Amino acid sequence: MQSKKQSFKESVVNVAVGYAVALISQLIVFPIVGVQSTFTQNIKISLYFTIISLIRSYLIRRYFNKSESHGLSKFRDRYKIKRSTQN
Repeated sequence: MQSKKQSFKESVVNVAVGYAVALISQLIVFPIVGVQSTFTQNIKISLYFTIISLIRSYLIRRYFNKSESHGLSKFRDRYKIKRSTQN
């Protein structure tokens, strides 16, 4: 199971890469579909969606870590398996 700090680090790296991809995509796609925006506006739009993405990514990761942890506990309890203390 990941720690909260590890989940956050993974989310930051994932979203940073996503930010670069989003910004480059906007610079290419917006003119094709007729959306006019300055470079500064593109940065602000990408930054807004990046913040939302970071929060979403972190919360989903924590949800799944919590779900996995509870699922394993129930499995161990059901089959009387002792929890390993080795790392």
